[in-house]
Amino acid sequence: MEKIRLGILGLGNMGSSHAKKIFAGECPEIVLTAVADIKPEKLDWKNETLDGSVAFFSTAEEMYDSGLVDAILVAVPHYDHPKYAIMAMRKGLHVMVEKPAGVYTKQVLEMNKVADECGVVFALMMNQRTNCVYRKMREIVQSGEMGKIRRTSWIITDWYRPQAYYNSGEWRATWSGEGGGVLLNQCPHNLDLWQWICGMPKKVDAKLHFGKWHDIEVEDDVSVYVEYENGATGTFITTTGDLPGTNRFEITLEKGKLIAYKNSLVMFKCDEDMTEPEFSATNTAPFGRMHFTETEVETDGENPQHMGVMRAFAANILRGEPLVADGREGINGLTLSNAMHLSSFLGKEIEIDSFDHELYYNELMKRVATSKRKANTVATTAADMDNTFGS
Repeated sequence: MEKIRLGILGLGNMGSSHAKKIFAGECPEIVLTAVADIKPEKLDWKNETLDGSVAFFSTAEEMYDSGLVDAILVAVPHYDHPKYAIMAMRKGLHVMVEKPAGVYTKQVLEMNKVADECGVVFALMMNQRTNCVYRKMREIVQSGEMGKIRRTSWIITDWYRPQAYYNSGEWRATWSGEGGGVLLNQCPHNLDLWQWICGMPKKVDAKLHFGKWHDIEVEDDVSVYVEYENGATGTFITTTGDLPGTNRFEITLEKGKLIAYKNSLVMFKCDEDMTEPEFSATNTAPFGRMHFTETEVETDGENPQHMGVMRAFAANILRGEPLVADGREGINGLTLSNAMHLSSFLGKEIEIDSFDHELYYNELMKRVATSKRKANTVATTAADMDNTFGS
């Protein structure tokens, strides 16, 4: 096999964007051979945007069974990610799933199990892992050169959305349509990066506001406190209601601090070769302080995003090279999201190691049962979404 024959399931905002880029040759080792969508009008889009070399199917199974594809990119609504990924895996097809991995961990655990059983390549579209700032941040933290983590803090409030955004689809911001709000739609990348760089916390205590700033069912304002195994603490604050917003990620360690802000990474590193606990134990001055040098950390400047993830996907299938994100890792960020919801639903702290997947599912289904889809919505075009971080 010299090139991967790819089929894209779902031609919404993300699926159509991926289709155009891959068709244009941005992934040299992938050829787009098929697309599928349940909406008949998407055939017209395919004919206008692609050409006759790309087959169109009205169902996933028809495309999967066509013999035209080696791999599938699943870009359908959130609830259906695991369903169609599992179907593809069981037919021996490699799978790339758009974020999030799913809506609730119970279904994602099943998807991971099937991936193990089928032995196919399974990847997740966590494109922000390709960002040079976050890659370098992780490298420094994981190296241990600045000691252990003591505190993490991510203020990610530049996800502003006006009411018109929520009115652009009857399924948007509903429990039955999306299964959550800012945590599940906008923040999967942030939650993934948070745990990818810092590790999973032990405890989660979350305060969520549902429809605080918009006429929606789900959360649009979130404040979270977490604790890690080593005693470190963290906060995660997000909303779609702040304008202007902020994207600032800080990690305080024993020998200094890292700050990711405005596409740069700044390091404050202790001038002495010691940790803060060592300094505190040996210093004799009542107001003594460690001295730090502030520098902007040099990165490789590369940030290939979605097509970087796809190129790595192809390289893994063809030559066994590393993925950007193994699909099984999607359970981590989703567990954080589900734990934050459950903490708010129940009004108590949630232990991650003993997270009750069945309880969360039952609580979510209570809300799905009373969910109402919106009327008089106005469709959003792909062009309207070009400048968004999420989907």
